Amino acid sequence: MRKFIALITIIILYASSNAFSEQALPSWNDSKPKQSIISFVEEVTDPNSKSYVKPEERIAVFDNDGTLWAEQPIYFQLAFVSDRIKELAPANP
Repeated sequence: MRKFIALITIIILYASSNAFSEQALPSWNDSKPKQSIISFVEEVTDPNSKSYVKPEERIAVFDNDGTLWAEQPIYFQLAFVSDRIKELAPANP
């Protein structure tokens, strides 16, 4: 669950330095979702917090038109098919 929460965090780049600019997410309206994201990032990047996530366990994602992309933005089905072909090809030349 902790890794999933880290995955949905679109501002993990701020967390890597453990410091926010004058105003985090300046283009966002001051809203509950914005405050929730900022609070979450502050909590998981504070070494004294019980919700702290070590940097090597964090997953960075980037928001693109409201959707989350994997690290390598390809269709997951295509990645699955590619992996299965590599796995099955030796037995089915």
